Amino acid sequence: MRAKPSIYIPTLYFAEGLPYTIVALMSTVFYKNIGVSNAFIGMTSFLTLPWTLKFLWSPFVDIYGTKRKWVLVAQAVLGCIALLLIGAVFLPDAEYVSLVIFFIMALASATHDVAIDGYYLDVLNKEQQAFYVGVRNAAYKVAWLSGSGGLVFLAGSLAESTSLGVKGGWAVSFAVGAALLLICAAFHTFALPEPKTAATTKEGAVHLSPKEFFSVLSTWLNQPCIAIVVFYILIFRLGDALMLKMAQPFLLDPIAKGGLAISTADVGIIYGTVGMLFLLAGGIIGGALVSKYGLRKCLLPTALIQNSAITLYWWLALAKPAGSVNVLGFPLTEMLSKMTDNPDVLRWFDARLLLTISVNSVEQFAYGLGTAAYTVFLLSTVRSEYKAAHYAIATAIMAFGVMIPGFISGWLQESLGYERFFLISFIASLPGMAAIFALPLDNSSASEAEEIVSKEKIVGGLKPAPVAEKAESFDQTKDSEV
Repeated sequence: MRAKPSIYIPTLYFAEGLPYTIVALMSTVFYKNIGVSNAFIGMTSFLTLPWTLKFLWSPFVDIYGTKRKWVLVAQAVLGCIALLLIGAVFLPDAEYVSLVIFFIMALASATHDVAIDGYYLDVLNKEQQAFYVGVRNAAYKVAWLSGSGGLVFLAGSLAESTSLGVKGGWAVSFAVGAALLLICAAFHTFALPEPKTAATTKEGAVHLSPKEFFSVLSTWLNQPCIAIVVFYILIFRLGDALMLKMAQPFLLDPIAKGGLAISTADVGIIYGTVGMLFLLAGGIIGGALVSKYGLRKCLLPTALIQNSAITLYWWLALAKPAGSVNVLGFPLTEMLSKMTDNPDVLRWFDARLLLTISVNSVEQFAYGLGTAAYTVFLLSTVRSEYKAAHYAIATAIMAFGVMIPGFISGWLQESLGYERFFLISFIASLPGMAAIFALPLDNSSASEAEEIVSKEKIVGGLKPAPVAEKAESFDQTKDSEV
């Protein structure tokens, strides 16, 4: 007997999110741990390209086999690819071999996404599709939490507390990721029902051939102020795309290189627990604000909050806090030390860790807040007859706008140092905010987008993927990609 949607929908979207997390998020920490340069890490932004271009080969998923078979085969393949990372870790040229493996995983994962989203449309009716949007978003975020938090923490803990070392710790971490994907493949072999009827709608980008896609592109381009719309989508995330790619290397780098020398395990905790909670909170509140007050009133304020948070990393790089924490003259660390002598508790109240957690939490909240409004704007550019296809175009442009600055971020940081790099990142965000004043925000599409948020309560971040998934959560879809 096949499982119910309440069981297999969460596991499907967990399996969709985990490979993306391994490729786009975990790889940054892995490369930093094995001593790769920031310039190399920045260039790994190209790994997200398959998620941007997957519409080009998505028709093959429709033509050959069923969506269910594509899902099962892709999950098994992804699990085997993850197993290859275990051996690659110990090779002399681990960074180059693993880069190839990560790219192959990205290709397989992008195809896997197409199959899952197509299966979702085929196996569920319209009411169920709307009902499970929030469930799939949550499951995807759990995969982010498991990878960027749990698996990074595992790799760091094993490297620091056992004889496995850095490479051994990451080998175990990749092995756990592979096991999770293979378990999902085995479970879904028995759990996934065959769709009674295949969906026939061509609203979804996953159902469009490349020729049809470019035909639909012309209808998307035929809207008011299209030049400024494209300009805004392309450059709005320029500042945070630069900053986000180098944020983890900054935390991990030693003091001598301008970093904060925070351990890999602690970075896993910072990003995978507190940071994720604040990201979700920002997305929820951002969506609620847009729903209540409208996009026109919310887009600029949320953008200011989001991009101003970049300066907090500039302050961290400048101040490099350390020692006891005093809050408005209150000696917090000193008072706590009188209550407990447990080093595992006290270390979190060292200024370096506590202020880093605080900055990361504020930045993640601001990112969620701003990205929610930005996503509603992307939704406002679509037309009712081609909703998902138009949204795919908008998110593809957004993904390129994240990937390109990410690609040069490492070289820029090594040239400028962390202090000036984060300051330049903030300055790079200013043109995108200025473009908001020229956007056509008073139109029916903006109202329709706000209504989607209000009715379905879809909130979250953008993942740089061009099909309707769960961007980085609205009825869809990192760095880019949330």
